[in-house]
Amino acid sequence: MPAQTKLEESVNEIRLVGRISQDPEHRELPSGDSLWTFRLVVGRTGDRATSRQSVDVLDCAVWGGRVLRSVPGWSAGDVVELTGAVRRRFFRGGGGAASRVEIEVSSGRLIRRSANG
Repeated sequence: MPAQTKLEESVNEIRLVGRISQDPEHRELPSGDSLWTFRLVVGRTGDRATSRQSVDVLDCAVWGGRVLRSVPGWSAGDVVELTGAVRRRFFRGGGGAASRVEIEVSSGRLIRRSANG
């Protein structure tokens, strides 16, 4: 199978279940767009023999959809389930061009409230 055919069949879909590490933050961009951001802590699965790391912390962004109305009610320690896609964002910062990888959330639901909330 040619390499181009494999690329055309690629899939960028994720499902994550994890704990929100800090309260979600609302941001207004210079463009006027609005989004919510937060970090999700997820346990590593699979063969952990190659790393002592037991969790990954992932930056998440919510730009629209029904989940945009849910995120303001979430708080640190809540366990949520998310679906979305991995995105690499490019932007200009004080030191010039930069990039970062984040999860663009397309849907999400609260599974369990924090014991503190």
